[in-house]
Amino acid sequence: MKRQNLRTAALILCIFSYLLVGAAVFDALESEAESGRKRLLEQKRGELRRKYRFSADDYRELERLVLQAEPHRAGRQWKFAGSFYFAITVITTIGYGHAAPGTDAGKVFCMFYAILGIPLTLVMFQSLGERMNTVVRLLLKKIKKCLGMRTTNVSMENMVLVGFLSCMGTLCIGAAAFSYFEGWTFFHAYYYCFITLTTIGFGDFVALQKNEALQKKPPYVAFSFMYILVGLTVIGAFLNLVVLRFLTMNSEDERRDAEERASLRRARNNVHLKPKEDSRSSNAIFLPAEDRTSQMNLIPLIQEDAERQRRQSAHSAAAVPSFCTCLCYRPQLCGSPVPSHPETLSCHTNPVYYNSISYKIDEVSLSTRGQTGSSPGSTLSSTSARCRQHPRLRRKSI
Repeated sequence: MKRQNLRTAALILCIFSYLLVGAAVFDALESEAESGRKRLLEQKRGELRRKYRFSADDYRELERLVLQAEPHRAGRQWKFAGSFYFAITVITTIGYGHAAPGTDAGKVFCMFYAILGIPLTLVMFQSLGERMNTVVRLLLKKIKKCLGMRTTNVSMENMVLVGFLSCMGTLCIGAAAFSYFEGWTFFHAYYYCFITLTTIGFGDFVALQKNEALQKKPPYVAFSFMYILVGLTVIGAFLNLVVLRFLTMNSEDERRDAEERASLRRARNNVHLKPKEDSRSSNAIFLPAEDRTSQMNLIPLIQEDAERQRRQSAHSAAAVPSFCTCLCYRPQLCGSPVPSHPETLSCHTNPVYYNSISYKIDEVSLSTRGQTGSSPGSTLSSTSARCRQHPRLRRKSI
């Protein structure tokens, strides 16, 4: 998390620094030229007003008419070809501004159309870019095989180089075509292609806006549409290769941080559990059990009970047993004498003393009991007639 916060803060600082540098450079480059153009326009306006005796209001009205008539120089913008051109500029976020909906219904539809079309277009271009990168990688691998190179693996540097050359080639082809059809210089045509394919779309240079090209030049219109879509795919492939690699660094860091937190949590739990396990292993009593029974874990008597037993052992010669003796499942059926000392058969039933008792129920007879024997403190007689006559389930407990 700390690494991601540092990267985010560094990116914010870098962007603001980049903006400040850009503002300073554009100010130095464009400010004086803007002032010169403004003085020139004011001079021309004064000459026109003096020549044709325009008032200020008349000049503003004439200016408004010229601006509104500018889009119609290319013919009718809202026929099918012009509408298709406008739809491309909407969903690709180019937004030249050469045409805009004039009705309220058209503006409402444009908003909903963009809400659905822009994400769909971005996903489509990203998917096409991934497929294109896959095809280029396979072609490079085959080319390396044909050339007999030792390593045919395609590195990231190879892909970046191919992507960069593809972008430059696409821009140059478009610049050559638009400089021919639009009468622009190669530099201005290249500038138009770059602004279009990066979806900046200033609108200072817009194709298909001269001599009613939308209606009179269908091949050129088709070429312009296909160039925009294919060029955006090439640029999207290059951005998917370079930019998205850096965008995935945050997700990789988040996964790495999550794994580190999980490992630290496990280590902390192990540290907390280790003393408990050590104390349990040093204090617990494990007794082996017979077949089909689990191992018995007996917690020792607490300190107060141990002191009480020591006091009782001072007044009694008999040893006080710590465990329950073998008892019949129905002790009333066996005619066992009552012990003279109650403590000789004392069984701690308080769950404080035993955390788990594992037992099994066996159908045993008197002979089986004779083989297993009785516990040291047991008072059951092995010759009891009633015990012989009533074989039953007997619980062997500790």
